[in-house]
Amino acid sequence: QVPLVESGGGLVQAGGSLRLSCTSSSRTFSAYATAWFRQAPGKGREFVAAISWTGGSTDYADSVKGRFTISRENAKNTVGLQMNSLKPEDTAVYYCAIKLGYSTNLREYNYWGQGTQVTVSS
Repeated sequence: QVPLVESGGGLVQAGGSLRLSCTSSSRTFSAYATAWFRQAPGKGREFVAAISWTGGSTDYADSVKGRFTISRENAKNTVGLQMNSLKPEDTAVYYCAIKLGYSTNLREYNYWGQGTQVTVSS
């Protein structure tokens, strides 16, 4: 098991910013690719962004490109998601997840956090 904890969610007005963090107490965390997914009320869970274990590869959903940035600090066992120019449609529970190797496919991720709520008001 690799425990994951998300933080940084909250309520923000449209156009505002939030920074989410995903941390782990496991020493193996830095060996895993990490991704953020989100689930809005009444909808399925969807891919948001992913980063390889080295940080050398990243991917983003088209809906967040140019607004969100994923990054990692392996020395601190942390992956961040900087979210700028937030829109009401970004409202969702955001989850971080990890896997060995690299993928943007939700089904391939083995370990998940509990999620953090992001609410964007119009």
